[in-house]
Amino acid sequence: MNIQVIDLESNYWREILQNIKHDFYQIPEYFALEAMRNKAVAEAILISENDKILFAPYLLRNCDDLGVETSIPIESIDIVSPYGYPGILLSDAAKITPDFVEAAIKKLNVVLKDKGVCSAFFRLHPIINHNLNEVLYNQKILTFNGKTVYINLHLSEEQIWNQTKRDRRKKINYCMQVGLTARMVNFDEYLDKFTAIYQETMQRVAAAEIYYSFNAQYFKKMKDVLKEKLHLCIVEIDNQVASAGLYTEYSGIVQSVFRGTSSKFITLSPGSLEINYVRFWAKNRSNHIFHLGGGLGGATTNLYNFKASFSKLRHNFLTMRLILDEEKYLELVNLQAKTLNLDFKTILNSQFFPAYRYQET
Repeated sequence: MNIQVIDLESNYWREILQNIKHDFYQIPEYFALEAMRNKAVAEAILISENDKILFAPYLLRNCDDLGVETSIPIESIDIVSPYGYPGILLSDAAKITPDFVEAAIKKLNVVLKDKGVCSAFFRLHPIINHNLNEVLYNQKILTFNGKTVYINLHLSEEQIWNQTKRDRRKKINYCMQVGLTARMVNFDEYLDKFTAIYQETMQRVAAAEIYYSFNAQYFKKMKDVLKEKLHLCIVEIDNQVASAGLYTEYSGIVQSVFRGTSSKFITLSPGSLEINYVRFWAKNRSNHIFHLGGGLGGATTNLYNFKASFSKLRHNFLTMRLILDEEKYLELVNLQAKTLNLDFKTILNSQFFPAYRYQET
């Protein structure tokens, strides 16, 4: 097997993607954007054998920002995925060769450990990595985090409409009856309104701190990265924006990335009309899948139930969790437990990974 560590300065990253099915989440420009937000270093590991390829991009970060109370310098590093579903990529030949994938994952472990990585957390892509659990079943390194919702855009408009739950259809019809309208708009012209609605929504739902790091500056940079592949949809009534959302369109996959609803119009459920508009817009542009995503952290939340009302189709949301240096991992968990004044096992046995980054909510 050939093994290479690739950084963002290398043109090889983009060359590899030209030969493997991928989404916008894996392009180097998006990793650069997320590396800046996370104060991390973007890298990727390529493991290949003839036409069989495993490509694992990630963000490398220091563990000295944990805030644990210790006089001992923390020199460990760990790996996290960017926001969304970057996953790992496999060539077509690799997908039908389970032995290669298993061997490549073992090599990945060795390479990361040799780099001094303590743990690695990969958020897998529900569509591109949908069958990876079957290939890696015996390694027991994948965690099921819940379901995500998607719409098959190859279905007829009637079939897509009929897959929508009755209550949601009623809300969509009601939105149109009271005068709500949806459309795609110029990004720059409506960015400030979208940002205000998004931030208002995050405050209303008491979102986790991470969601507040997405601001107008971030969205502008995201537009610079994706250009015409990033779209802004709004729903209006009486010349006022009631809801707005950012949607990506890449390789036939449309993703709902960020969206929000103005508190003033929340009882009208303008988001119902927004999603309804985007799914038929995406179909008319010959895309294959409209991926709505899941609930917060993969849980069956109100957000998940909202998305699930538009389609009966589901994908598993999986994460790959690797502990490369168990001794260092347990040491960091112990330090974090002492800092939070919690029992060591309470943190270690939590669903949070890596456990030493656990924070009380």
